[in-house]
Amino acid sequence: MRQSLHRFFRAARGAGVRISPAESIDAMRAVAEIGPADRAILRDALLLTLAKNNDEKAALGDCFDTFFAHPEFENPSQPPASDETSTAPAAAPAPGEASGELGPLSQMLLAQDRAGMAAALSNASNAAGLSDIRFFTQRGIFSSRLLEQLGIAHLRDDIDALTATNPAQAERLSAALAALRENVSERVAQALLLYGREDKETLRHDILRNAPLSRLEPRQVEQMRALIRQIARRLRERFSKPRKRQRRGHLDVRRTMRRNAAWGGIPFMTAWKRRRRDRPKIVAICDVSGSVAQVSDFFLLLVHSLHEVVSDVRTFAFSGNLIEVSDVLDKKKPEEAMRDIMSSVGYGSSDYGRSLADFEKKWMSAVTAQTTVIVLGDARSNNLDPRADILRRIGERSKRLVWLNPEGRMAWGWGDSEMPRYATFCNVVRQCATAQQLERAVADIVSTYR
Repeated sequence: MRQSLHRFFRAARGAGVRISPAESIDAMRAVAEIGPADRAILRDALLLTLAKNNDEKAALGDCFDTFFAHPEFENPSQPPASDETSTAPAAAPAPGEASGELGPLSQMLLAQDRAGMAAALSNASNAAGLSDIRFFTQRGIFSSRLLEQLGIAHLRDDIDALTATNPAQAERLSAALAALRENVSERVAQALLLYGREDKETLRHDILRNAPLSRLEPRQVEQMRALIRQIARRLRERFSKPRKRQRRGHLDVRRTMRRNAAWGGIPFMTAWKRRRRDRPKIVAICDVSGSVAQVSDFFLLLVHSLHEVVSDVRTFAFSGNLIEVSDVLDKKKPEEAMRDIMSSVGYGSSDYGRSLADFEKKWMSAVTAQTTVIVLGDARSNNLDPRADILRRIGERSKRLVWLNPEGRMAWGWGDSEMPRYATFCNVVRQCATAQQLERAVADIVSTYR
């Protein structure tokens, strides 16, 4: 049962349930107390010890139902279902043909030994490494391995021998072999569903992480939103822990010795060095014209998911004119917020000069020496005045000025692109066309405050 639980934990992780080593130990202790006899109690115990929210409960319940549907988890003490096949007596061996001369697999199939076949399948699955299956193209390989471990070669020899001496028994054994193949195929398909899901999800995420955000298919948009939320959670965990570890600080030996001079330098009272670490203040200015609207959508979702790390985010969106959208993003779901933003200023012809002038006139006070200003856009101003002088003043007032451009670097400076002119006044200029590039850019921005 211990090995079965280890495989179950592996399958559950593939289903999206985060299981720590401590939680797996708690689950194994719970199973040791209640035992595996009662399926309902076992299911409840695993859900209580492993699942942390309703989504994980649902995923873990489905994984449990699939995993423990294997025949070896059936109660072997229960008799097989009474039907015409199971109640019919086994054919007697032919004269001179002792059943003991047949291989163990043939004997179990002829005797319809369900418990024995379940144990043999379980042992063969372990010997064939069935839990290592990852892709659907491996189904044939693992089916062959499983049949070899069961002893199909000896079974074929038994069928050939019985064909000459007892054709009826050979026919029964051939029918049992066909049923065995189907059972093995179902078992391999079930293993692929359990153990291949994690690698399939990883492969899909790797493809999505490197896919251009502006050219996603409609069916991929929701998958990308889920991936962006995972990236935000990973960044929160990564950049929240250093602050917690360093909250106390390091021992200040000089101040400690001065403070304890009255006690002969014995450190009854300690003093600590504390390095003040501010959480970043971000001003995001996003182009939501048609060419970059989808990239801005994912960028805003990522930045506004980092509230534990980023103390203050003010967000502005523009096409022809610029508006503040911080309240909309804070109070509404991302999909609703982006619909409102796009209906207000989205999908127009971008005018960077006018938008920068709007920002300087109304919100320049939001930029301080502690603020990182992020501009997300392709810097294409439709041959209008780019007002690079305003961007220069923003860069002088801010801690950092970062420009994220979703276009490839080869396109910068061509046509109506003003990227080379704007880049002169930026501290960082990066291409940001994929989720991976977006994650790295945001991680670099947040890490400068650590």
